[in-house]
Amino acid sequence: MAPADQKTYHHGDLRESLLNAAEAALAELPLEDVSLREIARRAGVSHAAPRHHFATVGQLYGELAGRGFERFVAALGDAANRSYEQTPPARLRAMGRAYMRFAAENRATYGLMFGRMAGVERTPRSTAAAFEAWNQLEREVTALVGPQRAVYGSLHIWSTCHGMAMLFLDSAAPPN
Repeated sequence: MAPADQKTYHHGDLRESLLNAAEAALAELPLEDVSLREIARRAGVSHAAPRHHFATVGQLYGELAGRGFERFVAALGDAANRSYEQTPPARLRAMGRAYMRFAAENRATYGLMFGRMAGVERTPRSTAAAFEAWNQLEREVTALVGPQRAVYGSLHIWSTCHGMAMLFLDSAAPPN
């Protein structure tokens, strides 16, 4: 038992706190300035604390990518479900707008999700969430073009949305 004058340490959900601190750091700092030590500082824990959940900053980034894909899937699904018309083309248009909005509002996380930042390690969470994003799109495209053309239609739509998002994020889109 600890002496009465010694304080015990309890952070609560350290893992989630570290992910939140990392996301905030990535939104504010260049990637090269974000380290496990910086993330620990922002989370208010010792510099060794992140190692209890993440062996490397790459693993932490992988978890952030997974969390990003989960939010991405939810945002696209919500947009499709709120579409005024519930036709396959209208649902896909709504998802495309939500895709662009997500990329613009979550630049750093989007970068982690789509490999713009080196050192991101795949985790079970990021792999499962990325597959769910693909499956979500393929289900919607199947409703439009049928199962025989769903893979190619999905590749076409995803690459178009991703390309547009990257152009806008890189300020390389053509002027209006």
